[in-house]
Amino acid sequence: MSQDLQTLQRIVAATVATLGYELVGVEFHGQRAKALLRVYIDSAPGITVEDCQRVSHQLSGILEVEDPITGPYTLEVSSPGIDRPLFEAPHFERFAGSEVRIQLRELLDGRRKLTGRLLGMRDGAVAMMDSEEREWRVPLDQIEKARLAPKFQDGMTTGGTG
Repeated sequence: MSQDLQTLQRIVAATVATLGYELVGVEFHGQRAKALLRVYIDSAPGITVEDCQRVSHQLSGILEVEDPITGPYTLEVSSPGIDRPLFEAPHFERFAGSEVRIQLRELLDGRRKLTGRLLGMRDGAVAMMDSEEREWRVPLDQIEKARLAPKFQDGMTTGGTG
């Protein structure tokens, strides 16, 4: 993460914590005239639209003053949802035993997408077991995206590309 993104993450984390919410993670997709700052928040009773509006309003003001993002951008604040994104080592530990979809930055043994049961962290890497019972260990810095893939009663997992 570049210094600018670290500064952005620090500002967002402090603001969200001050408002009494858990910061799940921050995504920033910087594209000319279409940059997107997505902030995922959570709390024990869950997240409502009003919670998202409250955080968005507060963050907008602080980001305008601090100005860590060059150019126009869209701010989105949302709950992590049923297919919760996983960003940090504690997330991978917390949801061990859950189904997960991981997209890698580079090929690993010829694969860029992995799906399976999350085992947690092992020796500093995310460990998971795929449907062929192969254990994968992926360093955190090699993960582009990771999301829970909850199973429903019929055995199907959630769709989407995450």
